Amino acid sequence: MRQTSAFSILLTFAILVVGGAIVYLSRGALGFVGTTILGACVIVLAFVTASAVKVVDQWQKIVVLRLGRFHALKGPGLCLIIPVIDTIPYWIDLRVLTSSFKAEKTLTKDTVPVDVDAVLFWKVVDPKKAALDVADYQSAIGWASQTALRDVIGKTMLSDMLEGRDKISTELQRIIDERTEPWGINVISVEVKDVLIPSSLEDAMSMQAQAERERQARVILGDSERQVAEKFAEAARSYTNDPVALHLRAMNMLYEGLKQNSTIVIVPSTAVETMQLGEWPV
Repeated sequence: MRQTSAFSILLTFAILVVGGAIVYLSRGALGFVGTTILGACVIVLAFVTASAVKVVDQWQKIVVLRLGRFHALKGPGLCLIIPVIDTIPYWIDLRVLTSSFKAEKTLTKDTVPVDVDAVLFWKVVDPKKAALDVADYQSAIGWASQTALRDVIGKTMLSDMLEGRDKISTELQRIIDERTEPWGINVISVEVKDVLIPSSLEDAMSMQAQAERERQARVILGDSERQVAEKFAEAARSYTNDPVALHLRAMNMLYEGLKQNSTIVIVPSTAVETMQLGEWPV
């Protein structure tokens, strides 16, 4: 139920002030009994008027029941009802609303317990259905969301859940929307916030990922070694029939070593003879 609006309080106060002034001015002509009756009538009129006048905000609708039966949807703006005869069981908010829901220790398809947190974005599109067809539509949509989340988790592998949150969110939206459509509620979107798995499983998955990265690194290193060996073999075939190129390459290697290290390199005589550095080949 909604609390009394400021407008109703102001209206009640105004009636009491004006009525009090009339009672005060009429006290001599009416006598004590008449003044008392008039004062009581002013008080009753003030509170009846306050109960009959309702101010509904732009984003709201009120459900009016007359003698227990649905009468009308009213609002926004200034609305009048019949006190005692008319009642307002619901003030329906028509804006987009959010609800958080979760599933704790729910088993996935591969029997892994997970905790999943999600957020539901929804709005009431038919206030009459939301008020009359379900006892408490806000609690109902919360329970419908939670059960749908548990159903989806039970049908999903852990790897798919960790990698495909968008797919899970879309499936949840479809299921929840089907359940809440008869209540006049439209599900706009569902966002899975977090998926928590046991710490022991996190350690195992971390070790598995690390082992996979090491395997890939070794594969890349082995492939690099193979490519280097192929290039060396290709270079050896090129130098086999071209001793001049080998001679120049050997001299270049010595020059680069001296230039980079700025030191003296002592080369064994056998290496010099092998590379033919002492004389120009003929």
